[in-house]
Amino acid sequence: MSAGNGKIGVAVAGLGIGEKHALTYLATGQCELRWVHDLDRGKAQALAHKLGVGKVAHGFAELLDDPHTQVISIASYDDAHFEQVVAALNAGKHVFVEKPVCRTTDELRAVKQAWARHRGKLKLTSNLVLRAAPVYQWLKQKIEEDDFGKVYAFDGDYLYGRLHKITEGWRKDVKDYSVIAGGGVHLIDLFVWLTGQRPTSVLAMGNRICTEETPFRYDDYVAVTLQCQSGLVGRISANFGCVHRHQHVMRVYGTAKTFISDDTGPRCRTTRDPEMPAVPVALPTLPASKGDLIPAFVDAICHDADLAAETQSHFDVISIVSASDHSLRTNSITDVQYL
Repeated sequence: MSAGNGKIGVAVAGLGIGEKHALTYLATGQCELRWVHDLDRGKAQALAHKLGVGKVAHGFAELLDDPHTQVISIASYDDAHFEQVVAALNAGKHVFVEKPVCRTTDELRAVKQAWARHRGKLKLTSNLVLRAAPVYQWLKQKIEEDDFGKVYAFDGDYLYGRLHKITEGWRKDVKDYSVIAGGGVHLIDLFVWLTGQRPTSVLAMGNRICTEETPFRYDDYVAVTLQCQSGLVGRISANFGCVHRHQHVMRVYGTAKTFISDDTGPRCRTTRDPEMPAVPVALPTLPASKGDLIPAFVDAICHDADLAAETQSHFDVISIVSASDHSLRTNSITDVQYL
């Protein structure tokens, strides 16, 4: 049931990145912000006052109980996503959730069951927002057009560059916190989304040298090798302790062309001639905002578009993340179990 004014009723939980969610929903002109919720009630009150709309919820259940709220937008801490996503789906709400959707294979199975019970009527997507970056949209098109020839290798480094957020922030208190699920997931998603291929097995290794004498208890650096049936190999790292600015470094190697994006900027090499310079790609490597995927999600609800393939792609990414974390714990090659 929509809000009384015909707009889509939205509730936002978690008001860090969630504030950007709220602003983006309002900017579409198709939504009514009905609720805001945060563990810090003062933060929720401040945002509601700033925006002049939205009631402050005492708890997450209050968002679910409102029959005029159709969308739950989840931007809470990573370990809260699973229970909130399942609860929202069980309450008949569409769900837009920050990455990761959930963190383990067992959690993913429960999420998929809750979503499948509604037979496609509920939209579920995750904010893997690098898909909205112009340079990666361009790169995806070029790969699909065979402009790169056969892609045989993909390297991606998630350089976090904000050590204090894991040694002082909430992440240090989360049981089994995973830097792959918390950051490397973006590069795993780009690997699958850009190449159109899913790895069959993974091997992960890591260390916690950068955080050795801090309250953070888990590996702050993890490198994962992904093997696909076609022979394509991916190498993804989540480097949370690095002395570096926050950045995504990527190299895509095809038989006809190579794409590189790092401190020098995105560019392509089209020849092995050492005298020939790389060709710059003059496109942004980041989306305009962290809410860039929300308007398409809202349109999908308005027009009852089929998002099943997109939702499944998010499930596939979590399957790879879960396999990577299992490989790290067991120090073994792990087959990816897709649900």
